[in-house]
Amino acid sequence: MEKIKFAIIGLGHIGKRHAEMVERHPEAEIAAFCDIRKPDELGLDTYQNIPFFSSIEELLQSSIDYDVVCVCTPNGEHAKQAIKALDKHKHVVIEKPMALHKADCEQIIYKSLHVSKQVFCVMQNRYSPPSQWIKELILDKRLGDIYMVQINCYWNRDDRYYLPQGKVHPWKGTKQLDGGTLFTQFSHFIDIMYWLFGDIENIKARSSNFSHQHSIPFEDSGFVSFDFVNGGMGTLNYSTSVFDKNLESSLTVIGAEGAVKIGGQYMNEVEYCHIKNYNMPELAPSNPANDYGHYKGSAANHVYVIENVVDVLKGRKSITTNALEGLKVVEIIEKIYQNMNL
Repeated sequence: MEKIKFAIIGLGHIGKRHAEMVERHPEAEIAAFCDIRKPDELGLDTYQNIPFFSSIEELLQSSIDYDVVCVCTPNGEHAKQAIKALDKHKHVVIEKPMALHKADCEQIIYKSLHVSKQVFCVMQNRYSPPSQWIKELILDKRLGDIYMVQINCYWNRDDRYYLPQGKVHPWKGTKQLDGGTLFTQFSHFIDIMYWLFGDIENIKARSSNFSHQHSIPFEDSGFVSFDFVNGGMGTLNYSTSVFDKNLESSLTVIGAEGAVKIGGQYMNEVEYCHIKNYNMPELAPSNPANDYGHYKGSAANHVYVIENVVDVLKGRKSITTNALEGLKVVEIIEKIYQNMNL
């Protein structure tokens, strides 16, 4: 059985999770690692025999055989590194967000089409049982016409995140490499919104930096209102100023024939379901959140991302989150920021 070979660029928390999921998959293997830090700084003791490169250029110029490059580096590096990998005719997996500008996403798509290679965008919240369930409800029009959608994302990202050990983080909280709160913290939930309800227009947004003036040059909290192109209106309320730990990530949908709310800290629990002529099924349990010590992120669903990459490249399934969808998330975030505090 020929295995799909992965080269992983960026070995922070997420890059190591990619490595773990690749290593677990019976039809995949790690071909190479790449990071600007040295291997002994990264805790790679269990990967002693994997070739290691200190730059993407060094990796791409090597004779190592691999099929896929996983881009798990800071947000602002995604576009140029993805394009370099595509230039070498490699498939690419890009962690969220796909890029920090729509124009950069367009360049990635343009290049991928010219070299006939796939671009997989990591939006792992789509795989959670509540997300899969509500997607079916929307596709089947069980809620009727959609009237209102509300997304609340209230998290904690304090100095433990932006100023670890009292030192400025090398990229988190920077405009150039982080991009802003919606890109780094909440793009998964904007993806879910777009995946379920489509594009938005008539955007109005307000923001403030309540508790991070000393650590980040952008907002930590915001209110956004908009209309869906397909009908209905929505709001997105978000903050990283919640004391000590995450509060919630929730989605409330009000339709002509029912209402539902998915809540919990990571949009992982169905809190309310009342729909005309419908009985709520029992859902599979959600995976736990990614645990980064003093803070937690979205559900640990990267296993499904790697499974989809292998299945697509083996010709068994279609891509779960394609490059156009990755672009749309970036475009929506850009439009929100362009309309903020106007």
